[in-house]
Amino acid sequence: RFGGERTGRNPTDRGKPGTKISLLTDQQGGPLGVAIAGANVHDTKLLADTLHAIIVERPRPTPDSPQHLCLDKGYDNPTGHRAAADSNYTVHIRRIGEEKLDDASQKTYPAHRWVGERTLAWLSKCRAILIRYDKNWENYLGLIKG
Repeated sequence: RFGGERTGRNPTDRGKPGTKISLLTDQQGGPLGVAIAGANVHDTKLLADTLHAIIVERPRPTPDSPQHLCLDKGYDNPTGHRAAADSNYTVHIRRIGEEKLDDASQKTYPAHRWVGERTLAWLSKCRAILIRYDKNWENYLGLIKG
């Protein structure tokens, strides 16, 4: 019934059409850039689009003040590394299997993924974003950027 462009079979919801939201936030959780695609698209394919969708002017990174990008282990592949390097970020990607090596009391640095997850939870409280009534993907993207 609902759907339209940029929807795909959701692997976690019996194959119903779904939309994936790729969101870039600052360190406090404020949204900086967003990209959408079908639910069956891998996150690394959306990373470059998300980094190019930043709506505020980004200061130029310098050796004295680099800009850091924290990503989870789903981006630990050549596509994820290349997209971050092309945008001049100092990338911090948790290696696959690295969490098993860290003891719970000996974390070298805490994970910051909860900041983005919290922002997505705030957005999901809006029913129109959660359900996606809009068939036109541009209207849906505008609602998210809102």
